[in-house]
Amino acid sequence: MKTQTQPQTLPMGSAPGSQHDSQQDSTYVDVASIPWTKQRFPGIETKLLMENKATGMLTALFRWAPGARLPDHQHVGIEQTYVIEGSFADADGVYTAGNYVWRRAGSRHDAWSDEGCVTLAIFQKPNTFFD
Repeated sequence: MKTQTQPQTLPMGSAPGSQHDSQQDSTYVDVASIPWTKQRFPGIETKLLMENKATGMLTALFRWAPGARLPDHQHVGIEQTYVIEGSFADADGVYTAGNYVWRRAGSRHDAWSDEGCVTLAIFQKPNTFFD
């Protein structure tokens, strides 16, 4: 198996820090070796775990600093989020550590974290932002 250390466009099931052999059905991702990447929204960083550029499917860890905000956006496909630590919120409520929320395709909102949080998020398609 090869270990990838530089971010790049990868085949489905792969991410930087992953080990994948085309003869295997599973891809191991060494999450600790993947650096946090700053996003265009202040206070939000991600670790890309899996991305399929052809379909838009993506799985990533998100780290929100206290006070970070994700502006108005629409979920083109279903979005699923599991809160690992801390909490984040939107107009529908506050989502706390150990809990899970999913949003329907077409849903639109902004989200924020007063205390900071780490989440695992799975997207069927990339979001559309209106900022």
